[in-house]
Amino acid sequence: MRHRCFSIMCAVAAALCLAPLSAVGQDAVAIPRLADGKPDLQGVWDFRTITPLERPRQLGDKQTLTAEEAAQQEAAAVQAGAPQLPGVGSYNGFWWDFGSNVVEDRRTALIVDPPDGRMPAVTAGTERQVGNIIFDTPGTRPVRYRSGGIGKDGPEDRGLAERCLLGFNSGPPMLPSAYNNNMQLFQTPDYVVILNEMVHDARIIPLDGRPHVPEDIGLWMGNSVGHWEGDTLVIESTNLSEKVASFTPSPSSALGTGKTGRLTERISRLSEGTLLYEFTVDNPAILTESVTAVLPMRKLDVPIFEYACHEGNYGMTNLLSGARAEEAAK
Repeated sequence: MRHRCFSIMCAVAAALCLAPLSAVGQDAVAIPRLADGKPDLQGVWDFRTITPLERPRQLGDKQTLTAEEAAQQEAAAVQAGAPQLPGVGSYNGFWWDFGSNVVEDRRTALIVDPPDGRMPAVTAGTERQVGNIIFDTPGTRPVRYRSGGIGKDGPEDRGLAERCLLGFNSGPPMLPSAYNNNMQLFQTPDYVVILNEMVHDARIIPLDGRPHVPEDIGLWMGNSVGHWEGDTLVIESTNLSEKVASFTPSPSSALGTGKTGRLTERISRLSEGTLLYEFTVDNPAILTESVTAVLPMRKLDVPIFEYACHEGNYGMTNLLSGARAEEAAK
């Protein structure tokens, strides 16, 4: 798997007209560095892309698009514009921000392992929750997916993103979605901080070799510890809350519970303007094999503004009060 991911990194570098990544350790690629010699990963990074997490089944074993196919997909994304959802007050094109570009190396999926670009099969007995952004779906608490819900009796019937507890793209792991596909990274020799625009969640990640917290402590974004492997920052996360899915392939789907599994993220600086983000989900309790995805991020020269989700979550108030008004009118 490591060799396959390395080849993906080389493909991205080639697409960006960079020197071969095989010489990264010898500074063949001129990347910014801090005073301690580590690559400077800091900045605001944009991870929008229309490249899907999974390879569409009709593409079979096709790993990359031709330049013409990529251009056609991008043109179609621009022409399609913003999705139009039913109901009062749906977002318009100003708010949606899915992006309109495939990834630089024109891969047909963000998943690079398994080689077919698809999610591996789930194990027998895996708890799977599937919601819908348009209508409520039957289910039980806790609701572990991000968008949608199982009812309107209380906020616990809604998805985690609707409750402003977690973003639907911030993860971990980070995955492109409808908007706020930006993160800011801060770095010192002792800590790295990943601040996601979505719900302004921040992970403070120590680099001092400390162990994970005891396994009976569950956290909304898990417990993350980091270390360096050469020029790559490696972040290992465990201890997700049991109220969170072990993995959310989409905002309206969830697999397993956070009680099991390990997430490994790898972040590398490819150039002045490109960061490479890779993650691997290892969880034999829900997946028959691990899954690895690779996502390039583009540097932005703009600040991240606070996404005050809880402070402005009028949608939740309106949703629940509207349900009470409907009940009273019956």
